[in-house]
Amino acid sequence: MKLILKNGFVVNVFTGEIETQDVLIEDGIISGVGNYSCDNANEICDVSGKYICPGFIDGHIHIESTMLLPAELAEICIAHGTTAIVADPHEIANVCGRNGIYFMLEASENIPMTVYIMLPSCVPATQFDEAGADLNAEELSEFYNHPRVLGLGELMNYPGVIAKNEIVMRKIKDAHKAGKIINGHAPFLTGHELDKYIAAGINDDHECSTFKEAIERLRKGQWIMIREGTAARNLEELLPLFDKRYSHRCLLVTDDKHPADIMQNGHIDSIIRKASVLGKSAITGIQMATIQAAQCFGLRGIGAVAPGYIADILVLDNLEKIKINDVYYHGNKVFENGTVLPFKKPNISTKLKESVLSSFNIPTLSPKDFTIIPQGSICRTIGVIPGQLITEERLLKINFTKNGGIDIDRDILKIAVVERHHNTGHIGVGFIQGIGLKKGAIASSVAHDSHNLIIIGTNEADMAAAGNRVREMGGGNVVVNNGRVIAEMELPIAGLMSTLSAMDASLQNEKTRSTVHELGVPENISPFMNMAFVSLPVIPSLKMTTLGLIDVNSQKLVPLFAEQ
Repeated sequence: MKLILKNGFVVNVFTGEIETQDVLIEDGIISGVGNYSCDNANEICDVSGKYICPGFIDGHIHIESTMLLPAELAEICIAHGTTAIVADPHEIANVCGRNGIYFMLEASENIPMTVYIMLPSCVPATQFDEAGADLNAEELSEFYNHPRVLGLGELMNYPGVIAKNEIVMRKIKDAHKAGKIINGHAPFLTGHELDKYIAAGINDDHECSTFKEAIERLRKGQWIMIREGTAARNLEELLPLFDKRYSHRCLLVTDDKHPADIMQNGHIDSIIRKASVLGKSAITGIQMATIQAAQCFGLRGIGAVAPGYIADILVLDNLEKIKINDVYYHGNKVFENGTVLPFKKPNISTKLKESVLSSFNIPTLSPKDFTIIPQGSICRTIGVIPGQLITEERLLKINFTKNGGIDIDRDILKIAVVERHHNTGHIGVGFIQGIGLKKGAIASSVAHDSHNLIIIGTNEADMAAAGNRVREMGGGNVVVNNGRVIAEMELPIAGLMSTLSAMDASLQNEKTRSTVHELGVPENISPFMNMAFVSLPVIPSLKMTTLGLIDVNSQKLVPLFAEQ
């Protein structure tokens, strides 16, 4: 099968040039770029006036955070030009262990978007996480022979790397032995400690939130992933990285992005588009999203429109706006004039499906489960920062004579994290400021990375009602007001993913988000995404777990009350 894309403006990602050329595709591979005769072609497509560039690669994403199965995610991603992603399934692995990884591999077979896998390095993420599983080096090593497994996923346990913890170092050693790369995750790490971390063979970092932080890592040889997701939006702070002396070591990632956000605003294309609006080169953005992503992961034959490369190709109507007309995956057209062409969804084995269902093991909750017995008046409170995953510790005076310490006027709400995997009965309860909820409560089984049940509310009764509804559904996002469920999204796959189509899941996602905004949450806060990271004790500064508050910087449990 020979296809010629005729007379297109081809974006050369190696040089940054644009030339009018033909692209010859044979059996899914680009066999030539230049001036080609139409005589022997089976199909000719005249793309005069249009731009041709490689398909986009998302260098770091958690499929589970999109709440979609891989095939459903592919359906909305290819519409935005993404033809490959590098996924770390540590969310489902924290719930289901190795079965979660097997499930994601099987669920992503033979879809029109290549799903590469980075093996979860931290299951659980820290000693304070009560996850559903514990994956050691031996259990991970069996996956390295899979052709789509590229390496070891984000090593969040940077204290373990620096201290050369035996368990952590065994995982690193196995990855190196297999010739694989290792993703990084070390927010604010600097100086000699950063040197030790990188010296262990850590390839990259996606947690940079300032230009200064990114430059130090670039100078020490790491790749920088510029992240722009639903909750974490770092592009504007890292915009100077688009300059020529830095851009060649950068790539674009979403990390965590909700389906409604992808459908409304885009995927990797939206990052390039935003950078272009902010005055940066769209070609530089395309290079970051294609060849440089491939180089970061050591992928050959992907990420360029050049002879010998896989024919993952976009045809654009407009370069700066990244307006996508057609998408080719492995030489086959999968998106045409605004429509995703039908494709066969993977058949997932019954055994694997059953292994990722029924992930809840907790009793019915009551309002009393969220009672805090006063031991002082000054409490450590989690402070939410809009557009960031990092939080701050705020020492606030709490009035326990009113509403259990909740103070809506000061935006002081109650937060709880309930262990859901092993029925330990552990519940961490405290306060959070910056969510903005004025009425009701929200609850979710998406709580990184151990994915226990997390609840935030303006009163304890609604908190119990919201948590119980998530339990009844076997996972999901719920909004409750005055004891009544007013919006919900069911996530039965490990309490993380929907079985619905991308469109239906997106509508549910948008309904829960808009409902929470109607209850007072400001538009610059993504309530469920922000809430999901409030329980992750590897991103500074103060987080809530099933065992209580964690000071991330010291990796220690700290009391709720700052004065005893």
